Amino acid sequence: MDHRHYDLPSLTALEVFEASARHLSFELAASELNLISGEVSRQIKAIEEELGVPLFVTPGTGVMLTSAGKDLYSVLASSFSKASDAFKTIRRGGRPGMPRLPPPIR
Repeated sequence: MDHRHYDLPSLTALEVFEASARHLSFELAASELNLISGEVSRQIKAIEEELGVPLFVTPGTGVMLTSAGKDLYSVLASSFSKASDAFKTIRRGGRPGMPRLPPPIR
């Protein structure tokens, strides 16, 4: 049974899609993520099947985003960037969205 809280594909599949869209290359995404190209294609295909629309087209060599692919990439790139910023802030001892306070004086 599938009990996902959010109606989303796996985070791995979303990461693969984001890298593929950013590079406009399955090969570069595979290299970045330490995957084989076939796994990248499989993850993209799984998302496309779940959505029922293509996210990429292959006009000759390389890949291009479809309109749906551009929409999804825009949202994911923004979301991943915000999550990355939050992690960086927390690692530095702050809270996301809050200015970092100096340590208390003892």
